[in-house]
Amino acid sequence: MSELSITTTQNVKINFIAASIGERLGSYFIDLFIKVSYMIAISLLFFYGLNFDKLFNTLDTWSCAAICIMIYFPAIIYSITLESIFEGQTIGKKIVKIKVVKIDGYQAGFGDYLIRWFFRLIDFFMLYGLVALISVVSSKKAQRIGDMAAGTAVITLKNKINISHTILEEIGDAYVPTYPLVIKLSDNDMRIIKETFQKAEAKNDHEIIYKLVAKIESVTGIKNQSGNNSDFLRVVLKDYNFYTQNM
Repeated sequence: MSELSITTTQNVKINFIAASIGERLGSYFIDLFIKVSYMIAISLLFFYGLNFDKLFNTLDTWSCAAICIMIYFPAIIYSITLESIFEGQTIGKKIVKIKVVKIDGYQAGFGDYLIRWFFRLIDFFMLYGLVALISVVSSKKAQRIGDMAAGTAVITLKNKINISHTILEEIGDAYVPTYPLVIKLSDNDMRIIKETFQKAEAKNDHEIIYKLVAKIESVTGIKNQSGNNSDFLRVVLKDYNFYTQNM
């Protein structure tokens, strides 16, 4: 598995592990099994249980095609529907523990999933999926053509993480927050803030820390009361955890 570096709109680099070919194939075949199972079951119901085959004998080709599209429609929109509902995951992706994300660091949206779904016609149905396989293997970010068009990538969620790799901070029961306006920020904002702060602190980069503090102050209206930028950021992280855990 290769490392995938995602640059956010704040020019912060976040490192993920790109899903491997094996993981993506595993997810694909699980989803394919579900879709084929549905199609077999619905076919047995309509053509053997409800005798639709006799109805088809009385209809023209276009009408038959329209009926087939209607009864198989859930299988057709399977991936785009589940990825939209489960934020980048189908049942197969959930089982294999991989996920679709935007390469700009934000959560992918319906439009992105729609583009990926549309390009399945090229990725999976041309040359029996060879196009997708070659694209993923040759791409620096392990993207198929649909991912390139949508600006997405597929990452693995199997990374071993601890609390230092998440937005969570250790806070005691007696903790008293200082900055209630931190609730203006989102989980994604806090993840970016924490990762940027940790990297800057490790490199003793005071300029980045200063810019990070200035950005937080301008976005939230918070004013640094501690006089120390690093202490301020630590309090902001803890305050966010306090308020979001008690909402």
